[in-house]
Amino acid sequence: MTRSVLFVCLGNICRSPTAEAVFRALAARAELPVLTDSCGTSDWHVGAPPYGPSITAAAVRGYDLSALRARQLSARDFNAFDLIVAMDRDNLRAIEAKRPRGNATPVALLLEETPDCGATDVPDPYYTRDFDGTLDLVEEACRALVARLAG
Repeated sequence: MTRSVLFVCLGNICRSPTAEAVFRALAARAELPVLTDSCGTSDWHVGAPPYGPSITAAAVRGYDLSALRARQLSARDFNAFDLIVAMDRDNLRAIEAKRPRGNATPVALLLEETPDCGATDVPDPYYTRDFDGTLDLVEEACRALVARLAG
């Protein structure tokens, strides 16, 4: 049974904190007891809050990212979480490169939960500026993930 989920993107200031907050809210509504966290594969923003426009877009939909702070993926995360969820294929490769020898923690792409969405990677709104489009994909995939874990 999955009891903890880690969401991972590059800098941990847009996509993964958004996924963490969305998943946490949806899991709470579904009364699914699960620990959530997020991190980045890079150390570029360690200690920084999520990107302002990500906070704003999420807040409009009722998600609070303001207390989150960026951190970098560590080897400890592979033992601390039951499932690691990457926002894109580059993140997936970076996660696998950091996997400790012998560790079997499942690592998956978030959008594998919604194969009919027409995308494989969650676009990075830091570059695309489409914070609402990213939220749409994240909400859809997190709803599917919560349903799968609750079932």
